[in-house]
Amino acid sequence: MSEEPSDTAQPRPLVLACGVVGLQALALVGAAGVVLVKAATQKSTHLAGAVLLGAIALAGAAALALCVRGLLRLRPAARTPCVVIELLALPVSYSLAFQANRVGYGAPILLSALAVIYLLFTPPVREVLDRRIGD
Repeated sequence: MSEEPSDTAQPRPLVLACGVVGLQALALVGAAGVVLVKAATQKSTHLAGAVLLGAIALAGAAALALCVRGLLRLRPAARTPCVVIELLALPVSYSLAFQANRVGYGAPILLSALAVIYLLFTPPVREVLDRRIGD
């Protein structure tokens, strides 16, 4: 497998966005681990639901990791799934923070999602990712 050499360096906002998304992926792996350990060690009537929740969290972490990989390789198509995931995180984080009174959980998700969306649309990032087809 040969990699195409990139003639453009990654701008700082893109690297920062990838760092935040990477932290989100690690947080999901941690959350999946907690759910799976609790499911294995505690008596639960919803074992299948806990295992499914852990699997969904791991799948989300994998999706975020793939977004980071694509963005660091300056693939324009990698921005769209990343933005969609962050947009989906906004109502979840709002509900956690303000409706469920779990500000400690919801606020970091809300702030990180807003930061990633902002960083992915800064002028330097748009310059390297918004290329015309055929360039």
